[in-house]
Amino acid sequence: MVPFGRGTCRTGPRAKSITCLKARSTGSWRYASQAAMDARGCSGRQSAAASTISGLSLQEAQQILNISKLLPKEIQKNYEHLFKVNDKSVGGSFYLQSKVVRAKERLDEELQIQAQQESKQESGRKPDT
Repeated sequence: MVPFGRGTCRTGPRAKSITCLKARSTGSWRYASQAAMDARGCSGRQSAAASTISGLSLQEAQQILNISKLLPKEIQKNYEHLFKVNDKSVGGSFYLQSKVVRAKERLDEELQIQAQQESKQESGRKPDT
């Protein structure tokens, strides 16, 4: 077997009869991901890198913390609530609590990327004289 992305493909006489679905889906995912990055510009590359490092996509982090827009107050409020209810001492799950922490870290990283992008845009503008 030869590794390909996250899946594996077989080689040899039966290679033509065996379909490698994971390889195909990985390829289509790459095209969709590239199109999304192109639409977002430079910040898309930083966001994709943050997703790779944290292991969570921005959408997944938003779903975990149940938010639709990146508002720091809403993120913090939902984080505190979910962190408390998933505490092991009250019968919660350490696994879920750690997912909540990782989601908050990912969203904080995204807010930082957006702030950097906005400061670059403002520094590139000419002051009114």
